[in-house]
Amino acid sequence: MNTFDVIVLGSGPGGYVTAIRASQLGLKTAIVEKESLGGVCLNWGCIPTKALLKSAQVFNYLQHAEEYGLKVKEADKDFDAVVARSRQVADGMSKGVQFLMKKNKIEVLQGHGTLLPGKKVTVRGEDGKETTYGASHIIIATGARSRELPNLPQDGEKVIGYRKAMTLEKQPEKMIVVGSGAIGVEFAYFYNAMGTEVTVVEYLPNIVPVEDEEVSKQLERSFKKSGIKIMTSSEVTKVDTSGKGVRATVKTPKGEEILEADILLSAVGIKTNIENIGLEAVGIATDRDKIVVNDFYQTNIPGYYAIGDVTPGPALAHVASAEGILCVEKIAGMHVEPLDYGNIPGCTYCSPEVASVGLTEKQARDKGYEIKVGKFPFSASGKAKASGHADGFVKVIFDARYGEWLGCHMIGAGVTDMIAEAVVARKLETTGHEILKAVHPHPTMSEAVMEAVAAAYDEVIHL
Repeated sequence: MNTFDVIVLGSGPGGYVTAIRASQLGLKTAIVEKESLGGVCLNWGCIPTKALLKSAQVFNYLQHAEEYGLKVKEADKDFDAVVARSRQVADGMSKGVQFLMKKNKIEVLQGHGTLLPGKKVTVRGEDGKETTYGASHIIIATGARSRELPNLPQDGEKVIGYRKAMTLEKQPEKMIVVGSGAIGVEFAYFYNAMGTEVTVVEYLPNIVPVEDEEVSKQLERSFKKSGIKIMTSSEVTKVDTSGKGVRATVKTPKGEEILEADILLSAVGIKTNIENIGLEAVGIATDRDKIVVNDFYQTNIPGYYAIGDVTPGPALAHVASAEGILCVEKIAGMHVEPLDYGNIPGCTYCSPEVASVGLTEKQARDKGYEIKVGKFPFSASGKAKASGHADGFVKVIFDARYGEWLGCHMIGAGVTDMIAEAVVARKLETTGHEILKAVHPHPTMSEAVMEAVAAAYDEVIHL
């Protein structure tokens, strides 16, 4: 039986990063993958969706070229070519992971992996042949998939999940998006920008419900301005796919409404991939669809670990990567500290983009903090105005007593690249006054961070 120091089950951004770090630390490492290296994120999630969104953004620029003093005749799109470009980007990234596996001398075990007692994994290839491997440490990183609701069964044709939404053979004229988390609003923006008539149905009172309420309201205004219909506090109770398209019965605060569309995209969350991987045979404990782990991702069975979407933390690619690195560094005997889940940035890549870290204003008040709140709109930013992206704002929340940066919330162009300033500052326990005295370059979108902090301390200059 082939043996390793570490076997990683799953090659998404949690799995492959974990394997690379393990190899860097001198551990003989293998990774098991049943589909394409890179997992859902590289092949069907984070990366290809960003390629689609970029095409939508460029198309939007072309349609509004005259606003920039330019003339473009008959700007049009080729939906098939847009999808093909997205797949090319994904394929290129997957090949990049293959290169990284070779570079770091990680053995790739292609097939479906199943855990066995005694720190073993059996891998069944496409030919049905099974091979068993042993390891001192086995790390589960099998990720998640689109969640199906009983009243929204996915048939892959008229009621679809995010995976199918990236590879539709034909652009729909009308689409219903159920759920307004990151996946829902990103696809809503993409299809609307491409010319599809889009309706978003959200069960809770606000879209992107995990965000600060002011951010949610701003995104709703921006979406409505773009022609997206928003239905909040609403629930799809029934779908009928017997006709040409789909008919959705929606329960709203004003009564029942029937929506008709070509396609309904179910974006109501994710389901962890913990079935049929041997958890029961090994005796690994789970709770509410998640594998139970300690601060260093050890399960209840010695030698077995779990990271990423299968664990209780946020289901984000960068979280899975951070957890995997911490896990193997602990295995290698390094001194590591548990991950601070209160300082994890969240990013949504619709237009305008949304980014946040830390407490919302409501959460801070509910926790009993006396707070200072500052807000700076991009309409007052020279760079934002010159770029044609004046929608949105930066909002900061500080503890009034000690100056601790409790939360930062952004909506606007490029804010997913700006949020890291707040993450690093909070990690270093930076105060509001220190941000104020850190010179920010002009003209940039990032000045809005400094200006929002200045607003919190009644020192704002450009507002």
